[in-house]
Amino acid sequence: MNKTFVLSILLALAILTLLVAPFVGRYPVPLSDLWQSGEPGTINVLWKLRIPRVAMTFLAGTALAVSGMVFQAMFRNPLATPYTLGISSGASLGASIYIAYFSERWTALILGIPPQTICAFAGAVATILLVYLLTTRAPKGSTTATMLLAGVALSFFFSSLILFLQYMSDFTRSYRMLRWVMGGIESIVDFGNVWTVLPFVLAGCLLVAYLIHELNLMLMGEDFAVSRGVALESTKMLLYFAVSMMVGAVVAVCGPIGFVGLMAPHICRLLIGPDHRTLFPATMLLGGAFLVVCDTLGRTIIPDTELPVGIITALLGGPFFLWLLFSRKSGFHEF
Repeated sequence: MNKTFVLSILLALAILTLLVAPFVGRYPVPLSDLWQSGEPGTINVLWKLRIPRVAMTFLAGTALAVSGMVFQAMFRNPLATPYTLGISSGASLGASIYIAYFSERWTALILGIPPQTICAFAGAVATILLVYLLTTRAPKGSTTATMLLAGVALSFFFSSLILFLQYMSDFTRSYRMLRWVMGGIESIVDFGNVWTVLPFVLAGCLLVAYLIHELNLMLMGEDFAVSRGVALESTKMLLYFAVSMMVGAVVAVCGPIGFVGLMAPHICRLLIGPDHRTLFPATMLLGGAFLVVCDTLGRTIIPDTELPVGIITALLGGPFFLWLLFSRKSGFHEF
């Protein structure tokens, strides 16, 4: 299939979802309200809730999809995701600690950012640094396998600490923790969170774009990349920190939303091939559009309620994971 044609289709799909999604919901909004010619309440729903929510969702989907693409290339593992290295669990632990011990004593915003978001981001950053420290201190040195295993181990440990905090908390706090780890975009009001996350996602994507050639070489194997002049250790650390900070910012605001980083890169790889020069923009577009569609389904599929988008992506991601595992046409054996 022609790569230019596929990219054009994905671009059209992304634009269509961004244009349509704000007007779809429990209370449909007429197109004329976009120019503030309708009822004041409807206008507020559109400009204060719907449009910022769609923008945040597209931004989160883009970040998670690109992160999955990078990690799959770095680890040469088709099952690597943005959450493989424990970043999601670290952010969830930070948010859970805030809910359990500080939610009643610390309510003031800092630079317009809610304290729960700050604690979640601090948990993500602490996990990033801890994985890096464990990797560099490992007896076998800094390898992608060591980094992967350190992240998985920390993820399990942090998940157990979250369960401990839920068990020791009262019903209200325990429910808030459970609800947060489901992942969701419904808390987005106005563009404050969008502007908070945008610098991290933009910087991460720009760095990935700058290192596209190195990613292609790393996909062929570390020895091959070194023989072609890639500074392997510094490149891996740059990609690791850039992508981890990008994911940490998204998870701190939206909670852990799984499987986007697994599904979007694989679907794009099937459509457009493994060359990251075209795979990168395709993954950005599909990841953003996919999460917007999932969030729109979550707030419309059941009357008078909303499903967290993390539940929607998990329901789709489970069967996709099984298909990926057992299908030889899925691209699983490319690595």
